[in-house]
Amino acid sequence: MKNTVEIANRFREIILNGTWVANTNYKDQLENLDWKIAIAPLQNLNTIAILAQHIHYYINGINQVFKGGTLDIKDKFSFDFPPIQSQWEWDIFLNKFWDTAEEFASLVEKMPDEKLDEGFVDVKYGTYRRNIDCMIEHSYYHLGQIVLIKKSLSN
Repeated sequence: MKNTVEIANRFREIILNGTWVANTNYKDQLENLDWKIAIAPLQNLNTIAILAQHIHYYINGINQVFKGGTLDIKDKFSFDFPPIQSQWEWDIFLNKFWDTAEEFASLVEKMPDEKLDEGFVDVKYGTYRRNIDCMIEHSYYHLGQIVLIKKSLSN
C-alpha cells in the first residue's frame, strides 16, 4: 500500500469513520449532537462547536496548500468563529466539515509518496508528512476534549 493512502486512511479514521485508536471519531461524536449542547459553555473551556470549527479551520487551510495555494491560516485566528445560532447552522457546518475532511484525505491519497518528504510551504514548517501527521495528532487531542466536554454536559 502506498504511504499516502495509508496516511489518508489514518486521517479518515479520526474524523469520519474509525474506531481503532480512540474507539470513536468526530463524525460519531458530532453528527447527531444537538446544537445547544455543541455551543454550551462548560466552565472556561472552549465549546464543542469551537473545537470542531478549530480543527476544520486547519484542515481547510492545509487543503488550500495541497491544491497549490498559499498557507493563509494563522494560529491567532484559529478560534475566532461567528457563533452557531441554530441547528440548521450547526448541520451546515458539520456537512462542510465532513466534505473538507474527505477532500483532505483524497488530496493526501493522490500525492506521490515522494511528496511526503518535501518541504511544506517553508522549511520552518517541516515536511508534508510532518504537517499531515500533526493534523492527525492535533485532531485526536481535540477529540479527547470533545468527548470529555460532551460527557460532562450530559451529566
